[in-house]
Order: sequence, then C-alpha cells, then structure tokens
Amino acid sequence: MAETTPHAEIAGLSALFRREALLPTMMLGGGVALHAVETYITATLMPSIVRDIGGLSLFAWATTLYVIASVVGSIYVAVRPAGVTLNRCYVAGAALFGAGSLICALAPFMEIVLAGRAVQGLGAGLLVTLGYAFIRFVYPEALWAKASTLYAAVWGIATFVGPSIGGVFASGSAWREAFLILVPIALAMAALAPRRLPSGEDRHAVTPAPFAQIGLILVSAMLVSFAGSVQAVWLRAALAAAAVAAVAGMVAAERRASARLLPAGAVSLASPLARIYLIMLLMLVALASDIYIPYFLQELHGVAPLASGYLVALLALGWTASAFLTAGLTGRRALVSIATGTLVEALSTGLLVFLLARHNPQADIAVLAAATVLIFGMGFGVGMGWAHLVTLVLKLAPDGEKDKASAAIVTMQALGTAFGAALAGVVANSTGLLDPGGVAGNVSAAAWLYGLFALPGLAAFALAVSLLRRGG
Repeated sequence: MAETTPHAEIAGLSALFRREALLPTMMLGGGVALHAVETYITATLMPSIVRDIGGLSLFAWATTLYVIASVVGSIYVAVRPAGVTLNRCYVAGAALFGAGSLICALAPFMEIVLAGRAVQGLGAGLLVTLGYAFIRFVYPEALWAKASTLYAAVWGIATFVGPSIGGVFASGSAWREAFLILVPIALAMAALAPRRLPSGEDRHAVTPAPFAQIGLILVSAMLVSFAGSVQAVWLRAALAAAAVAAVAGMVAAERRASARLLPAGAVSLASPLARIYLIMLLMLVALASDIYIPYFLQELHGVAPLASGYLVALLALGWTASAFLTAGLTGRRALVSIATGTLVEALSTGLLVFLLARHNPQADIAVLAAATVLIFGMGFGVGMGWAHLVTLVLKLAPDGEKDKASAAIVTMQALGTAFGAALAGVVANSTGLLDPGGVAGNVSAAAWLYGLFALPGLAAFALAVSLLRRGG
C-alpha cells in the first residue's frame, strides 16, 4: 500500500466539500464546531461574568454542569426510544443548544447562567455524538476516516476562534452578546436538519443501557461540585465522602450488571485495560485545572481577557502538536510516549505554582512567557499519550465489545473533565479564592490548585510505568 502523504490527505478531505456533500458536511462539522468554540468562549468569558453578576463560588459549576449534561446527551443517542431518527435528534440538539445560549445571555445571576449551561451541554452532547453517528449515512465508506479527521481539525480552529469571540465580548456586560450570536446559528441548523440530513437509523428496539452505573457516576460528579460550593467544612467533607461512595457503588454495580457501561475487565486494576482507562481519567482531571487559568491571568497578572483566552488555548495547541509528533510510534516506544506524557503534564501543572501563584500586575513578560510554556506543556503531555491509549483500548478490549470500549473512551473523557472541574472548584474555594479573596486569596488558591493537581498526573505516570514494565 502506498504511503499517504499530507497532500493526499488534503485532496481526500476536499471530497467532503463537493456539491452533494457540502451542506451535510457543514451541518455535521458545525455541530462539533458549536461545542468546541463554546468551550473556549466560556473559558474566556467566565471572569467577566463573575465580575458583572457575581457567583465566584460557582465558577467551576459552569464547566461541570455543561460536561455532565453533554454526557447525558451522548448517551441518549445510543439509548433513544424506538422511532426516534438521527435527524430528529439533531433538531433537538441544535434547538437545545440555542435555548441554552439564550438563557445564558438573559441570565440576571449566576444560577441562571448555570441552568443555561446545562441546557447547552445537553444539546452539545447530542450534536457531537451525531456528528460521528451520521458519517455512515452521509458519506461513502471511503470518506469515513476523512470525515473523522475533519471533525478533529475543527477543534484546532476553535482554539483560535473561541478566545477571539470571547475576548471581543469580555468587557462589562457585553459577554451576553457572545451567547446571543450563537442562538440564530443553532436555530438555523435545527431548521435545516430535516431537509438536509438523512433520517438515519430508525430504531425498532431499545438498546439496554446501564442506567444505574450512569446515574451513580453523574451523581458523584454533582456531589463533588456541591462540596466546592458550600461553606461548612463538615458538610464539604460529607459531600466528598458521599461522592466516593457513589463511585464505589458504580464499580460494584458494573461488576454484577448484565448491561455494563465498560467492557469486561475494565473495573479491576489487575487488568491493563482498567489501568489505561484510569490513566485517561487522571490525565483529564489534571488538565481541568485550566478552567481557572484565565481568571488568575486576569486578576493576578493584569492580562487582558482576549490575551488570557489565547494563552489557555495554547493547551489545546500543545495537545495537537504532540499528537502529530508522536503519531508514528508503536510498541514499546508508544508506551514510553504515554509515560513521558503523563510526567510532562504533571511537571507542567505543578510548576505553575511558581508562575501563576504570584502578584504580577505589570504583566512581567518573563513570568508570562514561562507560564505560557507550561500551559502549552500541559496539553503537550496529554497529546503524547492520548492516541496511543485509544489504540491500546481497542486492541485490549474483548471481541464483541469494541464498540462499548470506544464509547467508554468518550465517557472517560467527559467524566475526567467534569470531576476535574468540580475538584478544582473545591480546592480553589477552600484555599482562599472566596475567603480572604483579593490578591492574597487568589495567590493562595492558585498555589494550592496547581500543586495538588500535579498529583493526578503523577498517579497516571505510576500507572503508565506499570504498563511499560508489563509491555516490555
């Protein structure tokens, strides 16, 4: 087989934009783009939102609720009732995303913003999942891989577009307009879906779903978020303990359930597959500490909202860059790349203690340049291992459970982000962000946050070394 060149890849991608495929490509890619761009818009806008309407203690909830709701949306596509076609799901997803954006735009206080983020997340979960579910109905088989590549490229574009939109609207109450501009786009996509997308699969039977496990793990993420929002120490500890109990209940239910959330062996640490999933989860928990980076850059370092959005977007750029650089590694070298990546992420996160956790109102370029390298390094470390972890999951999953194993990757990605955001809220709110607040409180919160969030990366490194020893 001839080697595929970058030029050939570009030529293959152009087939997705031929006349007969152009509108479906724009709609399916557009669904992924709405989710990706919104991720970076909100990261850039959140400091402005809390300055305008308050709700600093709920800062992390904006990410947690969005991600949890997107998990529910993703699951719905797989377990939707009989007779509900894919294009009807698309209409619902686009309409929900538009409605959630409108709620955020009109919100008088933070709790309403959070409600809007939950509705947005539900719609985004539907749209992103449908982007991949529609591929086999919209394109010939020869273009399936090209369509998947296109959707991955959308995230790279969002790295630049999202912070730009967020930065432009970040002053005063103009953040509301950043949400409003998404509403007509989402509604237009909902209106076009019945005419421009095929009906897709019309289910005649309902696929069994592991509702008990899904419910327990989502409840656990919610409990951790509540723990970050309450003031009483005893209540915070009780909620954290309840979250741990919910996770333990999920593992117990998974072991005895006939309808499982994960492939066989994925809940026993003796299994390499379980360790791979855990590495994925831990890497994304550590990465979720990035939700506070724009806030600390603006409050402690005098960085403008637009610039802070671009700086945090370098994390995604690092992920993409290292994924391309390490894509050709196989065998033991791939395992070394995974282990090295976890260590790079852990060190980059931990070293931010010395750069973000300081008062730098003059925006000293030396401090910001070093912080920029570390932010890039956080994403670079994840990218060094992520694709290889995905490959290992597909290789090690039992026959007949490859689809479940693939779906579990998406679940781990979403839950790692949700748990990470919730834990980041707990740490920041408990270590000075709210009390005493101000410069001293922000410095303390940043130091604790990035010091503690290096630990999941180190735990992932230990698990990766165990895989390396076994693989070696």
